[in-house]
Amino acid sequence: MDKSMLGDLDSLPEEDKVRLSVMVDQLQVRDSLRMYNSLVERCFTDCVDTFRRKTLDKQEETCVRRCAEKFLKHSMRVGMRFQELNQGAATPD
Repeated sequence: MDKSMLGDLDSLPEEDKVRLSVMVDQLQVRDSLRMYNSLVERCFTDCVDTFRRKTLDKQEETCVRRCAEKFLKHSMRVGMRFQELNQGAATPD
């Protein structure tokens, strides 16, 4: 985020700051739910083959665990990379 934008946020009335904070919180919840739903859909599609039982068999369970771990590691790495890029963009050259 540009430093001039941060200055603009400080000059906002308190009511607008609260409203902005609520909007940011809502966006974060929405993004978290999207990521969770994407994880569930992807791993279910990749790992569950049959509906013979109420529970997952051992192979499906292992697949789901591995899929979820990979998905979360990937998401964390992407988040870290975006953070690195944002920090690089915030520092003047």
